[in-house]
Amino acid sequence: MSTTPDYPEQLRAAALRVTQPRIAVLDAVRTHPHADTDTIYGVVRTALTGVSRQAVYDVLHALTAAGLVRRIQPSGSSARYESRVGDNHHHLICRSCGLIVDVDRAVGDTPCLNAADDNSFEGFQLDEAEVIYWGLCPGCTTSRM
Repeated sequence: MSTTPDYPEQLRAAALRVTQPRIAVLDAVRTHPHADTDTIYGVVRTALTGVSRQAVYDVLHALTAAGLVRRIQPSGSSARYESRVGDNHHHLICRSCGLIVDVDRAVGDTPCLNAADDNSFEGFQLDEAEVIYWGLCPGCTTSRM
């Protein structure tokens, strides 16, 4: 049994046409989690030499809008993309080297989605909370000692 995602099926399920640039971008995002646009473009360009930077931007926008890719933009950083979607996970970012690590959200009650002052969210139906933890990764902590 193959562990490779069925990109054409994912695209069809999201009502998107199946194209080589879309497949290449999905694969680049899956194999390079939290990569920025330039990195994704470089990976896609290796697979599809004729693809333009604008085409990659357009595909990332379409995949994000369709919910196949998640865009995050930590403070002080360019936009990053990941294929882990729909689970409301969080991120841990090293202040020194910029390493980004996925952090599963707390199971059970979702305190981030239950605001203390419910009146401030009147009329809103919350479905996601973006939490970013900041600190130093083990490698940067060791190098500072």
